[in-house]
Amino acid sequence: MAEIKIEKKTLLWPWILLGIAIVGILIYLFAFNGNNEETDDIQEDIIEQNIQEPEVKRQAAPNNSIVFAYVNFIKEDPQKMGLDHEFTNEALLKLINATSAMADEVGYDIQKDLEEVRTFAHKITNDPFETTHANSIRKSADILGTVLHNIQSAAFPSLASEADEVKKAATAIQVEVLVLDQKESVKNYFIKSADLLEKMNNNSPQI
Repeated sequence: MAEIKIEKKTLLWPWILLGIAIVGILIYLFAFNGNNEETDDIQEDIIEQNIQEPEVKRQAAPNNSIVFAYVNFIKEDPQKMGLDHEFTNEALLKLINATSAMADEVGYDIQKDLEEVRTFAHKITNDPFETTHANSIRKSADILGTVLHNIQSAAFPSLASEADEVKKAATAIQVEVLVLDQKESVKNYFIKSADLLEKMNNNSPQI
């Protein structure tokens, strides 16, 4: 009786499954490494931007209407100072508002100083015959002159001489002399302040 040869069949499924598993692992590894590299690139870009990009500085808008109102009030008719001190009081209040507006434009906090000046300004109208008005005006002028000088130093370096003129005009107001006897000195202070604020209002600050 002839011998029957039986050939053993080679099972291919385990090899196929192993190949699929290897391909899957390779795909996963490539995809994971690619994501990591992309994430690293994004993080590096963010760090580089933070290093290279300067802080955005605040820019003041020229021609502030409150500043313009003060400048126009002073230059329209500087001869209006009368016995009732209405001109002096109104000019001082408008100067306070204009100084505050310019300080806001450049991000300079002066509210504490302005409150003190407003107190002096209101004293002027209480009694037009009060002999201490020159003292109130001088103190107000000194405070506002210093504030304007600080704003100029911080944001308008090219206007140093104009800021100095304001401070000089403030020191020219004499405490022991009646306001009506030194009208020119008081008006000159308002004019010098208007000149400085007008130039600030027409120039972009360097902050």
